[in-house]
Amino acid sequence: MPRMLDVSEDVRAEIGDEEAERLLTGDNSPGSYDCTSCRTPGDSEQERTSTVLFVGEETAVLAFAHASCIPSQVVQVAEDQLQGAVRSITGGEGDAATPSGRPEQAVLGVTSGLVLIDGALHPALVVEPTAPIARPGTTGPDQFLELLVEQGFQSVHDLSAAPEALPGWSVLLAMGKLHAVLQPGANGGGQVAWWQAHQPLQVTEGWRAEASKSSRVLVFAAPVGSIGQQPREDLLRDALDKAAANGRLVAAAMPLAGT
Repeated sequence: MPRMLDVSEDVRAEIGDEEAERLLTGDNSPGSYDCTSCRTPGDSEQERTSTVLFVGEETAVLAFAHASCIPSQVVQVAEDQLQGAVRSITGGEGDAATPSGRPEQAVLGVTSGLVLIDGALHPALVVEPTAPIARPGTTGPDQFLELLVEQGFQSVHDLSAAPEALPGWSVLLAMGKLHAVLQPGANGGGQVAWWQAHQPLQVTEGWRAEASKSSRVLVFAAPVGSIGQQPREDLLRDALDKAAANGRLVAAAMPLAGT
């Protein structure tokens, strides 16, 4: 029985016309599945279903999602990230993946919260590695902030004003959960995951409402040991202020992708 599958042109280009047609006719796709976005059951015989292809340097994994959650697309990840994508598809544990081009021993911790700047609340993500991050291919000192400044992040010395937008980057939210921070691909290609959750991360109703209203998210980043896991938003703001005053904070505003 034909499946109600959406196969984007990007996915078709990766898997080939023959495999795409087998999927569309139901010869090589499951009827039921667990949505790779919201983790609830789906049925490609009863509802529109997106094909989502996770692509590494050497391997690729095809997953399925409700079309109402995310569109059919290719998600490019570093080979060492692909296992994290597999865990996301199969329901494995974990909430952070090794960022592309970074040492495998360091992962990026991501905290969401509302940050008050100039009298207005802004939905924010705070990114902090679990270990120092040297420049790729070296074993030198922690250069996490320098690497991000080279990507267009701005140094923050106080939180008196929101950071400016960073072209080509975005924050992916699907079905109200945080999935990834996306960056421009190499050589003008499509976006790739800079950080990707092993499992979609919950955000608060207030955070999601502010993000939907403004259609943008402020992303702050600090070296390991600068912020920590703060249980309240006022404590998170205090930690951000201290990191900024010590020259250990960068930031950028990114458009919100998804809902």
